[in-house]
Amino acid sequence: MTEPRKIKHVLGLSGGKDSAALAIYMRDTYPDLDIEYFFTDTGKELPEVYDYFNKLEAYLGKDIARLNDDKGFDYWLKQFNNFLPSAQQRWCTIQMKLKPFEEWVKPLIEDGYEIVSYVGIRADEPYRDGYVPTEKFLKVRMPFVEDGLNKQDIINILNNTGLGLPKYYEWRSRSGCTFCFYQRKIEWVKLKERHPEAFEEAKCYEKHLNENASGEKYYWLGMDTPLNTLEDPKRIEEIKRNHEKALKRFEKKRRRNALYEEELIEMVDLDAIYDEVEGGGACITCYK
Repeated sequence: MTEPRKIKHVLGLSGGKDSAALAIYMRDTYPDLDIEYFFTDTGKELPEVYDYFNKLEAYLGKDIARLNDDKGFDYWLKQFNNFLPSAQQRWCTIQMKLKPFEEWVKPLIEDGYEIVSYVGIRADEPYRDGYVPTEKFLKVRMPFVEDGLNKQDIINILNNTGLGLPKYYEWRSRSGCTFCFYQRKIEWVKLKERHPEAFEEAKCYEKHLNENASGEKYYWLGMDTPLNTLEDPKRIEEIKRNHEKALKRFEKKRRRNALYEEELIEMVDLDAIYDEVEGGGACITCYK
């Protein structure tokens, strides 16, 4: 008779609010579970993410394992012929987020473990498959869905610990690389203001891009739209005005909806402000 497999509990942190709240929730609600926390680090993450992890480690009383692919973004950009990652070609997520995780758990599975991975999808958002395991003995659980926790519950968890939200939510809607292509124009403008050196680095990556068969180039902002188009002061003011208009429209919509009780946090609610599904299509490995 085959012996039952040993169980290893793991929880991936992206630097986002939901995975951070899930780590706290699991520690406080299920203290008997020995959970290993990990972060797949591309080396291009926001500095606010690293600062937040230091505080989170102190609360959890455990280190957060840093996983990486040992090669870095520049190596993979060259492997993909200087074509930047995009929503259609998310090679950065695959090569620098998912594969390091799979390589981390593979020896454990070979050693007879079943891996239970906890994911921060909430009960109030459309169900998303997120990461679909390729290993037979890798299972995914969603405690917030199982226990019925919504966005306001997550905000409360973070506030009640004294940690609050990561600081980048003051100006950006998600964690991830400084030059994440899922940023909206208002976020690129704020990146330029908050971290001008990161904005300049993103511009540098656009200098050596290859053209597609039609002679077009894909930039961080999309086809044939380089970042330097955001450096015109008039264009910056236009982006800020348009964002304020979108914010005011959303506030009016909220006031008309008497059932909407959650507090408005501008960048946390940025997808809703622009009438998109939360995450905007981004992989939960990067932003949750």
